[in-house]
Formats: sequence, C-alpha cells, structure tokens
Amino acid sequence: MLATALVALDSTIIATASSSIAKDLGHFQQLPWLFSVYLLAQAVSVPIYGRLADVLGRKRLLVIGIALFLAGSILCGAAWSMPVLIVGRVIQGLGAGAVMPISMTITSDIYTLEERAKTQGYLASVWGIASVVGPTLGGVFSQLGEWRWIFWINIPLALVAGFMLIRSYHERRNETTVRERIDYLGAALLAGGTTALLLGLLEGGTTWAWASGSSIAVFAAAALLLIAFVVVELRVEHPIFSLALLRRRVVAASTIASLIVGVIVLGLSTYVPIYAQDVLGTSALIAGFALAALTLGWPLSASQAGRLYLARGFRATSMIGAGLVLVGAILAVTLGAHSAIWFVAICCFVVGCGMGLTAVPTLIAAQTSAAATERGAVTGTNMFARSMGSAVGVAIFGAVVNSHVTLSAAGVPEGPGLMTAMHLVFLSILIIGVALFVAVTFMPAHRRANGNGDSSAGAVEAEPASMTAAVEML
Repeated sequence: MLATALVALDSTIIATASSSIAKDLGHFQQLPWLFSVYLLAQAVSVPIYGRLADVLGRKRLLVIGIALFLAGSILCGAAWSMPVLIVGRVIQGLGAGAVMPISMTITSDIYTLEERAKTQGYLASVWGIASVVGPTLGGVFSQLGEWRWIFWINIPLALVAGFMLIRSYHERRNETTVRERIDYLGAALLAGGTTALLLGLLEGGTTWAWASGSSIAVFAAAALLLIAFVVVELRVEHPIFSLALLRRRVVAASTIASLIVGVIVLGLSTYVPIYAQDVLGTSALIAGFALAALTLGWPLSASQAGRLYLARGFRATSMIGAGLVLVGAILAVTLGAHSAIWFVAICCFVVGCGMGLTAVPTLIAAQTSAAATERGAVTGTNMFARSMGSAVGVAIFGAVVNSHVTLSAAGVPEGPGLMTAMHLVFLSILIIGVALFVAVTFMPAHRRANGNGDSSAGAVEAEPASMTAAVEML
C-alpha cells in the first residue's frame, strides 16, 4: 500500500502545482514534458520489469523500483531548472513502471483468492484517498510557495515501504520457470520513436517552425523508428506489445478506448489547474478541489460499473460512460474567462463519472474474450495503450497551447491568448470524446464475448475475480 501510494499520490499531486512550477522555474512551454516523459518511461518499462521479475525476483525488482522513484523524487525536489526537473520525472517514471505491476503481482502471490478481494480493496482505497488528498496537497504546497514538497513528501513513504519490504517479505522463487526473452529492441525502438514524436509535437511551432528542416527531420525519424518497431513486433517471439491481439475486434476497440481515455484524463489533469489559476485567478488550493472532482467521479462510477454491465451489457454501459464524457466536454467548451469555479468542478466530475463507466467494461470485455494464458497480455496491452495515450495526448495539447500563448519575461503565460488556448483544449477533448463514443460502439452487446467481440453462447463468462482485479487496477 505504501509503494502504491507513491505512484497514486504522484499522479494527482503534481497537476495542481504545475502552474507554480512554471512561474518559479520558467519555461512554461516545457511544462507538458513533466507529464509526457514520466508516462513514457512508465509505459515502456512496465513490460520489461514484468519479464525481469521472473529472472531476478519480484522483491528485488520492487526494491529497485522504489529506489528509482526515491532518487527521482529527490532530484525533482532539488531541481534548479526545468530540464533537471524533467530528468527527475524520467527517473520517477522508470520507478513507477516497476512499482505498479509488481506490487499487484506480489499481492496475487502471497494471498489466496478469497483473501485477495480484501487486499485488493485496500490497494484500491489508496487510489481513492490519493484522488482527493493529492490535488489538495498540491494546492496547499503551491499556495504556500513550497511546490518542492510535492516531491519531498515521497521520501518518507519510499523509505518506510522499502524497509518493510526488505524486512518482512520473504520471496519463494521458482527456479524452474521457463525464461522468456525480453524484447529490448522493441522497447528501445518504441521509446525512441515516441520520444521523437513528443519532441516534434512539443517543440514544433515554438523552438522551430512546423515546416522547418528540424521539424521534418524529427517527425521523419519518429516515423522510421515506429515503423521499425512494428516490423520487429511482428517477428519477435515475445513482443513487448502484441500486435496480433489487435486483430480481435473487442481487444482493438478496448485498446483504442483505453488510449483515448488516457488522452482525455491527462489533458484535463494538466490544463484545468492552469485554467483555474491563470485565467480565472483562483488559488492553487481551489484549483486542486476542481481537479479532485475529476478523480473522485471516476472511482465512484467505476464501483457501479460491474453492476450496470451485468444488467445492461458491455456496449450499453460503455456508451453511457462515453455519453457522459461528451456531456462534460460540451459543458467544458462553454467555459470562459469569468466562469465560476464550481461549474469547472461539475464539468470535471461529469467527465470523471463517464471515464469510470467506460474504462472498466471495455477492459473486462477484452479480458473475458481471451483465454487464461492471454489475459495478462490483454491487460498489459490495455494499460500500455492508456499510458501512451496520456503521454502523446499531453504533447498534442501542449502543442496547441504553446502555439497560442504569449509568455512574459519570466516565461509564464499572459494575455487573452491563454483563454483561447484553453478553449481549444476543451474543444479538442470534445472531438476526442466523439471518437471514444464511436470506439465503444464496437464493444460486445452482452457480458459474454468471443474473440471477435460478438455475443456468443459458448463464449467465456466474465469472472468476478477478473472484474474485481480490473476495477482495483483502474
């Protein structure tokens, strides 16, 4: 729970403080990198840690992950410039890539099926608490002018979690387990291609012109690396990202929905606090409460998603969720320079409720369409898609904002251009929400699904255990 708290708290606390960080360190245009590089490092490293855990042991990998997260937090807290802070976020992301999957795996190893429901509930409570405490603490630290404490607070958590793990967890390793080769080449190509894509999106139109030689070269390099990644993944025996799974309609629809969910959530998490503070003129604490409405609506609706999809089916539940996302996005488009902060919170809450009703049934539908030996790969593909969607989404929104804002001498946004940029962000979220609604219409209509996403009497029934695990993971 302590190790999970590191990642859960960090995912919500930094968004509220982003405006204060930009004002202190400058370089507002580099702000999206704080989120993109963290998510990219986490997404690429998750499958590698999963394979290494079988070779080196889960305990050793989790300790390494906690240590990396601690080192990254210390560097972020001591950062004297935005580039240093970005490097610290990369190290944090590499640590988070180990903490999240391995902590869940250890829980599955040491508890029986009956005990696991309760312990997974404890882990889920960490995310629920973090959804409220994170934005609030971020707002408090920012309002006090002490944003560095959003990183310093990780130090005692990491030290205690590492100490308890080393002292109390005694791992029993199975030395006869078949070792699968790790797709290091695929991971490197994916990291390189995605980083080049992020670089082109974030720096294009600011550091260099969109039609300049630098921009063309960066995007060309990204395209070549990603094409090479696809070629490698189609040929390697144990790919880091299984493209073959995407041939199934239900898995493809679930993966696309997960990617879009990542785009929307990180877009709002990044720019709602900036809008609230720099356009509406609220304090960082109030901005944190507005963002907390998003992260609070998600678990509230997710807790009811299982009951709803059992009664109405996967497709109906997902479409209700996507419809709520559209309603929240339409409300967000109406926000202006003098909107009430409570209305901002309502928009976020409605979108959050929609996310909870979309993310859960789409993942469970994909899991139930797969055999037991494929379920882990399907779940990993879904998680990977959401992380990549978050990373690329922040970069796209960052490009939109950077092309419209005017920076002061201190490197912070000023003037009416910021409101124009925020309106374009909300309008983009509405358009992406439409794509989400279209994607979920390809989900199976009932709670039985075969590999193609169709209803089938002979298909695998959704298991309560898999549903519980999916809800707790989300």
